[in-house]
Amino acid sequence: MNLKELYQEIILEHGKNPRNLRKTEDFNKDAKGNNPLCGDNVHVYLKLNGQRIVEDISFEGSGCAISMASASIMTDLIKGKNENEAKEIVEDFLGMIKENPELKSENLKEDEKTKLMCLSGVKQYPMRVKCATLSWHTLVSAFDNKTDEVKTEN
Repeated sequence: MNLKELYQEIILEHGKNPRNLRKTEDFNKDAKGNNPLCGDNVHVYLKLNGQRIVEDISFEGSGCAISMASASIMTDLIKGKNENEAKEIVEDFLGMIKENPELKSENLKEDEKTKLMCLSGVKQYPMRVKCATLSWHTLVSAFDNKTDEVKTEN
């Protein structure tokens, strides 16, 4: 199996069977996001403890396979990280999707980087970049207590 096939398999698996697709009990931060061009909707829920560590993270929503897979992978990778680590991972991911060929984060293990890299192919399809990044922008909005819905279009 080549790398492209592995990446497609990871996206399909997370798209069909999203991890953490539920509403976190006792969440203390949340945000909503919308991509009207593709019909993606996401609601991210966070439960942070006193040390700002993500004890639980989940999402509800619907959308294309890329959007659902990206949200699923994101929740898997962010759980257990502190807010600063999580934001650094988000920044690294968004940079990779837009221009950087690889991930530089010290807060990710190699297998976690592989999961994220499976989404790198979307940069060839500008409309799909918005699908892949919606949940990540929504996560930052939740951390920052923003109440406005995150939108991919103005």
